[in-house]
Amino acid sequence: MGEIVHKTTLSGPGGFAHPGWRAAERGERRLALANAEASLGQERVKRRLTAILAADVAGYSRLMGADEAGTSRVLRQHRAAVDPVVSTHGGRIVKTTGDGVLLEFPSVVAAVECAVAIQELMAERNADVPEDRRMLFRIGINLGDVLIEGDDILGDGVNVAARLEAIAEPGSIFLSDAAYQQVRDKLDLAFEDAGEKQLKNIVRPVRVYTLRGSPGLANSNMGEPSRVATDQPSIVVLPFICLSDDCQHELLADGMTEDIITLLARLPGFLVIARQSSFVYKGQAVDVRRVSRDLGVRYVVGGSIRPINQQVRVSVHLIEASTGTQLWANQFDTEFANAHDLQEQIGRGIASRIEPELTRAEMALIRRRGPGNATAWTFFREGSGLIP
Repeated sequence: MGEIVHKTTLSGPGGFAHPGWRAAERGERRLALANAEASLGQERVKRRLTAILAADVAGYSRLMGADEAGTSRVLRQHRAAVDPVVSTHGGRIVKTTGDGVLLEFPSVVAAVECAVAIQELMAERNADVPEDRRMLFRIGINLGDVLIEGDDILGDGVNVAARLEAIAEPGSIFLSDAAYQQVRDKLDLAFEDAGEKQLKNIVRPVRVYTLRGSPGLANSNMGEPSRVATDQPSIVVLPFICLSDDCQHELLADGMTEDIITLLARLPGFLVIARQSSFVYKGQAVDVRRVSRDLGVRYVVGGSIRPINQQVRVSVHLIEASTGTQLWANQFDTEFANAHDLQEQIGRGIASRIEPELTRAEMALIRRRGPGNATAWTFFREGSGLIP
């Protein structure tokens, strides 16, 4: 009989290699590797508390539509003038996006002082510029805990600053409560409590403070909408709602709102509330009857922008503010790639549809009032041939 030879490998308990032991070893190695990678991933996540300043140019889409090359050139010149101001106050340019810029500062005091210096500088640079061609910065400042990814900063701290900038008035500075608490007793500046605001995609309401007294600030009520005191029919165009998290869609929504305000303001016989007052309501769930009381307006135009595949759908409606009755509504679809080019065209289409609806609504209102309630404005309308 042949000799039986037992081959052994000393790799498992008792010196015998068993497939189960080898599988266990491989599993342990994979687990150790996964733990090491997870530990390394945790080490890569860095955070810090920082002062964030977000700024953009109010009405930039309108300016670009009027003179694309000239607007781009002037913006570059303004930025070249502003950059040294940022450096002087210890700021860092995190990134620029079109007309927007995100800055980081070691302290809120430095951020606010820089913001005031920027607005003062812009006031000087705009002094001899026609009003409809001026570039006015809107600035939002927040103190927040941010995630660090290379040279970029991310997180809710950044989002709050960006949302504050979005609701700020042209030439103004808006601060979150977290930022305000850091400067309230340190700077000789007049701050005003604008109350709590529900900012878009921010879970909790944010108390907002506005800054008065800087020569760079727009001549406005800083977050307090002004009321129309006249029987002449008045309209407010509320900020269009962006039903997307894409900032490009939000820029389109803001630009569309501004274009419709400008176009409706050309209608004879109607007062149109300025952008500064209407954008106070941005990011808020608004009751149009409250808007009617706040602003004294008779009609409210509102709408939304929603992406559908490669298209953008613009929905718009006209409401009689005192009753909340919807007088007219429509939708406009366009390719997103062409949306910015067609922005003014869409705005003109909306304004042209709204004008006859406003006229019909006014005619019906004057008839309901009857001759016993006639006012100078009613007589003017009748004399203009609008009432047969």
